[in-house]
Amino acid sequence: MTVAVEGVEKRVGLALSGGGFRAAAFHLGVFRKLQQMNLLWKIDLLTCVSGGSIAGAFLAANWGDDSALDRLHEYLATRSIAVSSALIGALNPFTTRLDELARTYKRDLFGDKTLNALSDGPRIYLNATNMATGNMFFFVAGDAKPTEMGEHEMGVSAADSFPIAKAVAASSAFPPVFPPLKLDSDEYPAAAEGYVTLTDGGVYDNLGVNPLLRVERNNLDYAIVSDAGKPFVIEDEPTEAGAIVIKESIGILMEQVRGLQFKRLELSWKSEQGPKPLWFSIDSSLGEVSPGDAVFASNVRTHLKKLKSAELLVLDRHAQGLLNHRITTYAPELM
Repeated sequence: MTVAVEGVEKRVGLALSGGGFRAAAFHLGVFRKLQQMNLLWKIDLLTCVSGGSIAGAFLAANWGDDSALDRLHEYLATRSIAVSSALIGALNPFTTRLDELARTYKRDLFGDKTLNALSDGPRIYLNATNMATGNMFFFVAGDAKPTEMGEHEMGVSAADSFPIAKAVAASSAFPPVFPPLKLDSDEYPAAAEGYVTLTDGGVYDNLGVNPLLRVERNNLDYAIVSDAGKPFVIEDEPTEAGAIVIKESIGILMEQVRGLQFKRLELSWKSEQGPKPLWFSIDSSLGEVSPGDAVFASNVRTHLKKLKSAELLVLDRHAQGLLNHRITTYAPELM
């Protein structure tokens, strides 16, 4: 892969945030703009969280196939999985809501493909959160390198035969709608206590930035971050209700992590310890194609339900506009 800049090969990484089907549709717009720029199939690394894992894993599983973008669009326009998965998992004693989520991904997106099927594409991280250690837990494949799962503290294990659908389900298991994925020691031998439980990658970092900065493993020259997560909304009247206070507190914590991760990218690049960062968030108006796109896109709900035609249209257009602005302004050499 790689991109040639003035005759020198450069490596580009792309981080895809969480945010349900809204994020997947937003990232699809990013894919389309990269395709127009002749950059999509030259991406060297994908790091994905939650809704970003849906889009990123599907892209990697169909690497080099332009028609995959239209098929992903069709999926987001016609499928709703959250409610059905939750109900079936709650009523069936032999399965869980998380199992049903994985089953829908298997049926509609990935079939029986395992992580080893991603070997010929870019390096891809599908990120979850280890509930025991609080660390990012990754499923990683591609770039003709070892296919693994694990984390820096507990260690890694081979994951060639691990289903893609199950990895994506772990990455997008938003609590409390979906329970964590339980991995026994027969699936993840590095588990010190016999098993681990994994929840949505957005709990640890909804941007999936960490793999972009692992210079010893992923030596990148550019890092594009597509952020379709829920922006923090400033309220005119602060809440006092207990349950809402908890919800807003979580929002504040996530906003702090978002800001710190962007700062990490900036400082790493300025100290020549990381790639040149190009990031954009869904609520940004810098580069929006039509006035109001940022507000409209930000207000699309972050669930796992099919999106309306207008929502898909604006999310696609807004993502393309923001990416185009960032590349033409800060990295025109990539064009």
